[in-house]
Amino acid sequence: MRIVSLCPSNTELLGFMGLTSYIVGVDNYSDWPVEINGLPRIGSDLDIDITAVEALQPDLVLASLSVPGMEKNIAGLKERGLPFITLNPKSLSEIGDNMLEVGNATGQEVIAHAAHRKYFTLLEKYAEIGRMIEERPLLYWEWWPKPVFTPGYANWLTEISDIAGGRNIFADDERASVKTDWEDVRKRNPDYILLAWVGVMEKQVKPELLKQRPNWPELKAIKDNRVIVMEESLYCRPSPRLILGIQKLGALLHPNLFTVYDEQKAEEWLCPSIEL
Repeated sequence: MRIVSLCPSNTELLGFMGLTSYIVGVDNYSDWPVEINGLPRIGSDLDIDITAVEALQPDLVLASLSVPGMEKNIAGLKERGLPFITLNPKSLSEIGDNMLEVGNATGQEVIAHAAHRKYFTLLEKYAEIGRMIEERPLLYWEWWPKPVFTPGYANWLTEISDIAGGRNIFADDERASVKTDWEDVRKRNPDYILLAWVGVMEKQVKPELLKQRPNWPELKAIKDNRVIVMEESLYCRPSPRLILGIQKLGALLHPNLFTVYDEQKAEEWLCPSIEL
């Protein structure tokens, strides 16, 4: 089986399932698992080179609609008659469902069900801790600074916030992605400001700029120095690696309940050692 993945979350899903050896090409931003390093790159997730995909002679292409603008990739695959499935999970549960869908498409149903069990076992491990927490700090997740985009109720970051013992201040908005403004955020006055700008590396995010926003210096999060730059790769991609994001956020919010985050050990938990 020759698989081409068009976005990082799809590549990570395959890695978690133990199907990395099937991957023959990935998008420019995929960076996990490390075994994909050296594979052909077929463009950014919003600008895939369909000719390059076709040249890899894939048996299956894993497309995505997780970011607006990816629709043209789907149109290109259809035009070339390439075999593909499209993944577009918006919740932690749907990520698990995607494993079963990939298993069916690749003829690896047994492996898919094993990965599915492992994924939900890991989720439940942290959900059990989260259910014990009564005092929950208010969290503002910033996906993009101007115009302001933040996750709403129908988004995995609201689920992650809850499991880790926090509460997303925009959980009252039913949308998955909410376009709002700085004043709306100021009125909600979060305890933590978590910056996870989509597609932006952490070192390029400048939290000091938040103090220049009108009336923002009075926010609790800024006064208490609780503005945190979060890893885009652990919070903005709908893949099994969101589990690492849960563990890291839990350790930040409730260090007395969640174990201290250790990147190496956390990555080892996700290694494809799946019991069939």
